[in-house]
Amino acid sequence: MTRSLPLFIGMVFFTAISVAPAAEPPNRSTTPDYPIPYNKPKVDGIAHVLSAVKSQIEASAFKSLTTRPSSNSPDVSAGRRFALMTYPMGVIYSGMLAAADATGDSSFTDFDAAHFQMFADEIAALDKTQIEEHHGDITYLLNPQSLDNCGAIGVSLIKASRAGVGPDLRPVIDDIARYISSEQLRLDDGTLARSVPFKNSVWADDAYMSIPFLAQMGALTGDEKYLGDAAAQMLHFSSHLFVPSVGLFTHHWNTGNPDNQPKYYWGRANGWCALAMVELLDVLPPDHPARARILRLFRAHAEALAGLQAGDGLWHQMLDRTDSYTETSCSAMFTFALAHGVNRGWLDASAYGPVAQAAWNGLTTRIDEQGHVVGTCIGTGYANDYVFYYHRPHIDDVHGYGPVLLAGAEMIRLLKNDHLKINNPRGGAAAAYERREN
Repeated sequence: MTRSLPLFIGMVFFTAISVAPAAEPPNRSTTPDYPIPYNKPKVDGIAHVLSAVKSQIEASAFKSLTTRPSSNSPDVSAGRRFALMTYPMGVIYSGMLAAADATGDSSFTDFDAAHFQMFADEIAALDKTQIEEHHGDITYLLNPQSLDNCGAIGVSLIKASRAGVGPDLRPVIDDIARYISSEQLRLDDGTLARSVPFKNSVWADDAYMSIPFLAQMGALTGDEKYLGDAAAQMLHFSSHLFVPSVGLFTHHWNTGNPDNQPKYYWGRANGWCALAMVELLDVLPPDHPARARILRLFRAHAEALAGLQAGDGLWHQMLDRTDSYTETSCSAMFTFALAHGVNRGWLDASAYGPVAQAAWNGLTTRIDEQGHVVGTCIGTGYANDYVFYYHRPHIDDVHGYGPVLLAGAEMIRLLKNDHLKINNPRGGAAAAYERREN
């Protein structure tokens, strides 16, 4: 017994020595190794990025409603031949208008004016029979069959009309309004819905494909029914898709199993909802009975998003799964929505200004000098398993370009906002934002 005690003591002493922490190497740098630029952006730098993105869109877009870019062009890959009548192009058209307003560069609005003139010319050449038979993509605006056909394009047409850009396409706008208001499938509670992949399916995507158009239609016509429907839709979508415990929107829901459905927090689905809310709040009167509820919803969503921002400034493909890749299109949508919220005074500048700034800096790492936008999830449908969303390819895809234009334009407004004071308290690191004293 007495002879074993020194051995036991020696073993304890050896163990204590073996787990002692290693000494720090001398002269080790204490400067963080940021994976993104970590500084206050400059207006000229953002404008340069937007101009490059516009140039890439011009190279990649179809040259007419029937003529595609040359497949021999070294700058146009198969994944970046942008058809002119798709909903991602609708976001691009709205992004061009926003970029023109923020930069003062009329070449952005020239892009929209030229394309909308193509639409007008094509419409003038059609007769009623051709429209009913869907003679080319243009007829989907005149005889829509889904919200994807018309909602995003429609809101860009209204914004262009209100800005005096391009030809008069009011008959097209009225056709879209008729379809969304009277013909699109709705649930019993009035929520706009789809019949695929399940009967009575609610998709987060459709929040953007309907609510901004209805809101802009209300602003254009002064007809309260459109604003009322837009506000009701936002509340309907949130009742079916928003999960208060996490502050996020699930991608979809259907009436087949209403109380026990899995939740998938896909990044771009949440981006569509964020865009829909800010577009609606922009035109909803201060005394509208639904405004306070929608503003609370927007703030709850913004709070959740800020807490999920990744170390590269971006957000993950599946927002709650850090092992999924950080994705460009949703990150640009969130950058726009958060910066817009700060600019409008809906979000606290000191809390959300830095989030938007870091997000824009992260986005710049996804855009090269030629304006290619990479890291964007391709078009994505409704699925009931995480594996589907996790493995959606991320490429140089059309879905990334419009959101980047919106994000850059809003960041320029943020930097120019006379109501904000922005400084660099750490000598070139993240800027501090605060509201100026009136």
